[in-house]
Formats: sequence, C-alpha cells, structure tokens
Amino acid sequence: MVTDSPLATASSSSSVSLPCLLPPFLRNSRSTRTMATTAAPTHSAAFLSSKSLPFLPKFSPFPSKPTARPFPAALRISSSLGHASKAAAAAAAAAATAAPVAAPPSQETETFASRFAPDEPRMGSDVIVEALERQGVTNVFAYPGGATLEVHQALTRSAIIKNLLPRHEQGGIFAAEGYARASGRPGVCITTSGPGATNIISGLTDAMLDSIPIVAITGQVPRRMIGTDAFQETPIVEVTRSITKHNYLVLDVEDIPMIISEAFYLATSGRPGPVLIDIPKDIQQQLVVPKWDMPVRLPGYTSRLPKPPQEALLEQIVRLIAESKKPVLYVGGGCLNSSEELIRFVELTGIPVASTLMGLGSFPCTDDLSLHMLGMHGTVYANYAVDKSDLLLAFGVRFDDRVTGKLEAFASRAKIVHIDIDSAEIGKNKQPHISVCGDMKLALQGINRLLEGTASKLKFDFSAWRVELDEQKQKYPLSFKTFGDCIPPQYAIQVLDELTDGNAIISTGVGQHQMWAAQFYNYRRPRQWLASGGFGAMGFGLPAAIGAAVAKPDAIVVDIDGDGSFIMNVQELATIRVENLPVKILLLNNQYLGMVVQWEDRFYKANRADSYLGDPSRESEIFPDMLKFAEACGIPGARVTKKADVRAAIQTMLDTPGPYLLDVIFPHQEHVLPMIPIGGAFKDVIVEGDGRSTY
Repeated sequence: MVTDSPLATASSSSSVSLPCLLPPFLRNSRSTRTMATTAAPTHSAAFLSSKSLPFLPKFSPFPSKPTARPFPAALRISSSLGHASKAAAAAAAAAATAAPVAAPPSQETETFASRFAPDEPRMGSDVIVEALERQGVTNVFAYPGGATLEVHQALTRSAIIKNLLPRHEQGGIFAAEGYARASGRPGVCITTSGPGATNIISGLTDAMLDSIPIVAITGQVPRRMIGTDAFQETPIVEVTRSITKHNYLVLDVEDIPMIISEAFYLATSGRPGPVLIDIPKDIQQQLVVPKWDMPVRLPGYTSRLPKPPQEALLEQIVRLIAESKKPVLYVGGGCLNSSEELIRFVELTGIPVASTLMGLGSFPCTDDLSLHMLGMHGTVYANYAVDKSDLLLAFGVRFDDRVTGKLEAFASRAKIVHIDIDSAEIGKNKQPHISVCGDMKLALQGINRLLEGTASKLKFDFSAWRVELDEQKQKYPLSFKTFGDCIPPQYAIQVLDELTDGNAIISTGVGQHQMWAAQFYNYRRPRQWLASGGFGAMGFGLPAAIGAAVAKPDAIVVDIDGDGSFIMNVQELATIRVENLPVKILLLNNQYLGMVVQWEDRFYKANRADSYLGDPSRESEIFPDMLKFAEACGIPGARVTKKADVRAAIQTMLDTPGPYLLDVIFPHQEHVLPMIPIGGAFKDVIVEGDGRSTY
C-alpha cells in the first residue's frame, strides 16, 4: 500500500499518565488516559507545571470538607483531540518537540472596534462575548440558566450578536448544527451547567460523527465548588471527552481570549468537529483587562495536520485512472468544500459519481454522470457500479457500514484509492491500494492540474462503462407505487423538488422520510442537504431548519420530517414563530415509527412492538393532531390526504409568508426501497415489496 500520512514516520514519545495527577472528579473513570506532553496545546491539554502540583489534593479514603484554594494559572484541563487515534497522537508528538508552530490567524479583524477602552476592566462574561464577536459570530443559540446568567447579560450588551432562544438545549445545538451545515461556518450554542450541559450531548456526538464545526459553551459551578456535588454540577469535560474534538475547563479569566480563539481554529481546521468550553460562574464574574494579541500556539496539533499531497502519489492515481475500464467515484461529506474541483475532475475524466448520504449535493444529482446515493438505501445502479468497478476512487469518505454492508464483498473487484483529511480513517475499515491523507480540495486541484497538463496524451474513454450503467438506470429506476388516491410519500417529495426547482435547503429527521428525501429530491449544490448521518438523531430536522434559516435568510428552507422525529423537538415551533423564520414543514405522517415498522415487516413477521404512535383506542383518527401544535404557536397549516391535492397544497405552503406546516397523511405499509440488509452485499438487494406483503 502507498500512503501519504503525517503520522507515517512519527516516532514514539514519552507520555505522562493524567489520571494519577488530576483530582478524582476530573479523571476518566473507565480507562487510563495518557497524552504525550509535547503534543498538548499549551493552554488546553492537561498541562501541569510544578507550581500547580500543590493544588492537587492528597488521596484519602475518607471524605473531607472541601477547602477553598486558589486555582493556579498553570493548570489547564481539557481532553485530547478526538478524531485521531490515541496511539497515532502519541507517536506524532515527537514532531512537536521543535519550536512551537503558531496557528493561522483567527477570523478576528485588526480593525475590530471594541465597546471598551483598551485598558478598561470588564467582566469575564463580556470578554466571552467580545471574543465571539472577534471570531465573526453574529448569531448564537443559547438557553439561559444559573451558571450562564452573566453571559446572557453580556449578550444583551452586544450590538453584533443576536441570540435565538431555543425552547430546549438539544434544539439549540441542533440549530447550531443546521447553521454550520448550511453556511460552512462554525455554529455556536450556549447552555447552563448540569442538565443544560448534558442536554447537548446528542448534538455534540452528531457533530463529531458528521464532522460539523461547533463551538459549545457551557456554564459551570464556581471553581471552589467543583467536585462538591454542587447544585447543577456535572463534570461535562469528562462526560464529553470522547464525543468532542477538544474541550476545555477554563480556570483563569485571562485565558478566555486565547481559548476561544483556539476553539474556533480547532473546530474548523483539519477534520472539523465540535469543541466544548466549560466556564465556571466565578470566572464569568471576574474583572479583567483582556489581552487580545496573545499568539495561539498549538504545536502538537499543527504538527499532525496533513501536508499538501505529494505529486508522485497524485500521478499514480492518474495512472490508475488511465489503466481502468470501469472506474467509479465514491464521494462523501469530505467533498462538500471542494465541489467545484470535483465537478472539474468529472469533466476531465467522465467518471460516474456515487454519493454517500453526507455527500449529497457535492456533485449535482441532475447530471447525467450522477448515480445518486449508494449504500443500504442507495440506487441499484450506484451499488451495481461499485460492485462491478475495477477502480474505486473514495474521496472524503470513511467506508461507513451503511455504505459498505459486508466489507469483504464491497468493491471486491476494484483497486481502491482513498483520499481523506483524517489519517485515522485511512485503512480503518477497508484497506486502500493508494492512500493520500490530505485536504480534498488540494488533492483534487493537484489531480486536475495533472489531467489538464496531460490532456493531449491521456484520452479517457469510459463510454462502454457508462452505457452499461445507463442500462441499469433504465432497468432499476427509483420508483414507487400508487394505491388508489392514497399519497405516496415519494411523490410529495418529487413535487416539492419540481416546485422549488431543486433549490431549497432540506433538513430531515431520521427514518423513512429521511431516506425518501435523499432519494427523490435532486440536490444541485453543497449544503442543501442537512441530515443527521452517522448518529441518526431523531428530532434533528426542525431545529436544524431553524439554524439554516438563520444562516441563509433568503433561501427556501423545508424540514421534511416524520411524525416520530418531529414530535421529539416540536417545542421549537415556538422559536420559529417568535423569530418569524420562514421554515416550511412537510410532515410525512403515517402514525408509526416507519423504519421500525419496515424492519418488523421484513424481519419480525410484522409483529408490532411499540412502533404505533397513535391512540390505540381511536385508530381511525390522526393522533396527535400536529396541526394543533402549530396552531398553538400561531403557525398556519393544512392537512392533505389525497394524491390529487398534493401539488396545490405544497404550492400553498411555499406561497404562504413565514412558517407553515403541511401534514401529509400516507399509508404505514410503505417501504424504503431499494434496501440492502445489514451485513448484506449487492447480491442481496431488495427491490420489491412493502407492508402489504408477507415475508
């Protein structure tokens, strides 16, 4: 295997075991966690100096009354970077023993006009808000509580940042994700300590798995009370250690500017991800004159960032393309920022493109070379292309189980080229023949230059391969059946695609409606498609639409949701109404947990086990009445039950100013097809049947 990885030649480094040094309430109780001291960011990764050691309590098996001791400035507590493996991180640390490498400058502008005089003391909470302003933040999603009252007071003094008040902290972080996914900029959410902090755990995990840049700020009890089981105290740094790219516990008010600057850099650089900053209340209340010009130094992190791709490896990729007869592109979320380069690559080569769920929109679904989505519920022709290919170009993907199915059968005939920014993904699930660890945009730019420079020598002709795939498209198109005047949910999404010219931003919950939205809406560009991919979090769609509407106020934003997912964060209708956000909700309502029902039909002899969401005593009625939820929040809506009425109803939804809910009733017997069962291969694909049949 040929590799290009920043970790490939790194040597091992001595490390210090943190749990033996940290106070008990800051230890990871499940595992002994080590971190190379040289790889640690100076102000962020469990840095302990000899001056800080007297602070650490001596071990005693007996409880003792806590004593208030000053927190030494030298103590910085945080988790390690989450995406790369621990062993790889430790090995890479040796490269960091050289002179510190300064991180690239933040988004802060040199001409930022502070509302404070340079030498004027201000509260830590005001420093937090100004630090966010200097990062270019204009919107946050923050829910107040006792440990963040100071921050919310400071937000009222900001003329730059607007807070959109969610009605639940989970709604807040999902909205921040929707903002980040739609704009490409980091989303910011703020919560109080304890239950406020733990309510964002699903959002952090979702952002981690889907590589979404999020900066989450949580309040914490005052420093002197940490570890005393104080009211609403949760060791959120420890709780979120494995589901954040990085996290911080701020113990010195003077560190706030640097930590927030670091957090934004970490969230957006390399493989993006969530960063959490936990700030005790007394830190927020302290007066300080902040130092905004302190350099950000992250030598251990920057030394592990991928370098520009080696041209020799890119030349080998071009040679493999020239030698292949049946190449196919397998593109994922890592291509969303390099859509132009991807389109140019396809123009130069004529290679067909299959997309993952996360990669939808990186290549236009309307293009003749688009095979749409591959994987469990992907098109037959996309999965056929991968199965029959002799060269698989895996760009910005991680060989997820919902794509590959049975690993040994996936692309078993093909040579594999894997390009990804995260070295931990290279060879994790599927061993490539050529791998490049680097930025997808730079890699595609390099390959395109080589292709353009050799255009007169290299003549790619994959016409026979495309004809073969076109035959599969004709034989197995995405389709659905109509039963009487019942509404096929796929038809409703097709009509929405037509009436919006495929230009709407679509968010979804998780389940059947999510897969139909992926299949039947033709995404033309990146960041149109917002869905919880790796984590599969129900309740994501409505708050994500809020974030998208804030990030893209001129766009049509539609939440295609299912009744099960929608009700999980239905309270966010209040936020939509109060902010008058023009979010349209296309609710596909079958009164069941549709995907669960589909699996019950296929694999459990249609035995219903808590998958019915209606009222068993009134099965003929729609329950709950989602229109009344909307009415309670002053949002207009309508219900449609017949196929003939769908087009006019959707047009009315789109034409109505502001938010709108359209309740689309459809039969619960509908199944998402095609389907490759878990652990199956392409030969096991299911293309026929629904809940009206017996299996």
